[in-house]
Order: sequence, then structure tokens, then C-alpha cells
Amino acid sequence: MPQIIDFEKSRLLLAVKRGFRNWTSRFHEHFDLETRLGDVSLRVLSFLAQGKDRGTFYLYDLIMSLKNFGSGFEFNEMDPTKKMLIIDHYLFLLDRIRFECMKRLSWLESYPGQDLTLVELVVGFEKLGLSLQAKIPQLSEEHPAYGEFSALIPYDRESFIRKMIPDLMKKIKGYSDSL
Repeated sequence: MPQIIDFEKSRLLLAVKRGFRNWTSRFHEHFDLETRLGDVSLRVLSFLAQGKDRGTFYLYDLIMSLKNFGSGFEFNEMDPTKKMLIIDHYLFLLDRIRFECMKRLSWLESYPGQDLTLVELVVGFEKLGLSLQAKIPQLSEEHPAYGEFSALIPYDRESFIRKMIPDLMKKIKGYSDSL
């Protein structure tokens, strides 16, 4: 019986393999089509959440590979339009990574996109990005500032969560020291 080959899925699997090749060699963890941020170690998340050059490269590399724009090493040579697209994807992923770190520290109950895979977040960015960005992460009821957060109007809740990022960076900095 002839075998039917799904070329789109095969292309995606190759892109995923390319996108995670540097992650696997650098972080010594398993990443694949089904990897969610919840599956990634706090050590790796804290490294990526810092938003510094080395961590940025790994996110650019993943995004560029999944979008078939080449490797993260080629980012600086890209035309400005594609660069802006990659940066939009990067900032979106960086938010999700930081939200996952907050969730691991029990600061957040949940955040938009937590059930999606990294591949879905990148490949589906054009369809999902705006709707996920419009939703606000839910602060944990156990967090000391929950009363203040819940009294805010929805518009101000997002900035409240974002103001927690500097404290998060201080708190998780030590988790990635071994990377």
C-alpha cells in the first residue's frame, strides 16, 4: 500500500529540528514539536527571561528557523522589515517566558498561551499573538499584592504585572548561573 507523505508536517518537523538544535546542545534538555514553556526547566527559562544577548540569540534562532528565515546568526544581515517581524515574535515569546517564570514562583495563577507549544506560539503568532497579548495574566490569590491587583481596572492590571518584571529578574538571576 502506498504511503502518503504529509509535506507540510515534514517541513515543520525539519524546521523544529533546526530551531531547537542550538537549544539542545546549549541547554542539554529535550525540545520538540510538543514542548510547552511548562516543560522547560526553570534554569533555561531564567536564562532566556533575562533578555540579554546570548538568550536573545536562542529565541531569534528558534523564530527564524520556524519561519524559514535562516539561522539566528543571520539576524543582523536581515532586511529591516523581517527584523521587525522577528523582534515582534521575540518580545511576544519573552513575555510568555517571563509569565511562566512568575507562574513557577507562584506569582501567577495562569497566563494567556500557557497551554500552547513553543512551536504553536511562533508559527501561529500572526493569528494568536494579538488576542493573547490582549489578555491579562491572572495574579495568584496567594500573592501578597493580590488585593491591590484585584481592585484595579483591567487596563491597569497589565501594567501592574509588568511592574513585577524587575523583581522577577532579581529573583531568578541565580537560576541560570550555570549556563
